[in-house]
Amino acid sequence: MSTLKRLYQFHFRNEKRERAFLASLGFLATFGGVRAITYMIHVGVGPFHNVVTSGGLHIHHLVWGFLLLLLVGLVWLLEVGVGSSWLASVTAIVFGLAAALSLDEFALMLDLRDVYWERQGRVSVDVAVLFFNVLLLAWWGGPFLAGLVREAWHRVSPA
Repeated sequence: MSTLKRLYQFHFRNEKRERAFLASLGFLATFGGVRAITYMIHVGVGPFHNVVTSGGLHIHHLVWGFLLLLLVGLVWLLEVGVGSSWLASVTAIVFGLAAALSLDEFALMLDLRDVYWERQGRVSVDVAVLFFNVLLLAWWGGPFLAGLVREAWHRVSPA
């Protein structure tokens, strides 16, 4: 068994801790990715552009976040994807992803207009940081990450 797999299984024997860790990873990766993509759209760099329907309607990414949150909520309500299963892990990651998509445009929900790049848009970042601190990657994954650091240290340090 690989060191990574052994450490993961040791530190995530608790299913709730594992799901919170995976949700945190999904949130962090998505929030960072979405912020990078929207910045590229804003400055006109790269292949990305706003999604607009043929009728001219701009679809904000919070819409996809809400839909995914509803889907995950339904799956969990039906008690599918809970406990220890691959589906529980996937739904935890999708929950984090959906929360990031939704909270990244939190200011839009407050102002009911697109303030993403205006001063009022800063509240989205503040709320996302607050939410992430609730999930707190270091809290849920701290023992696992510390174990990885110790393992790496033992491999490189002389005996």
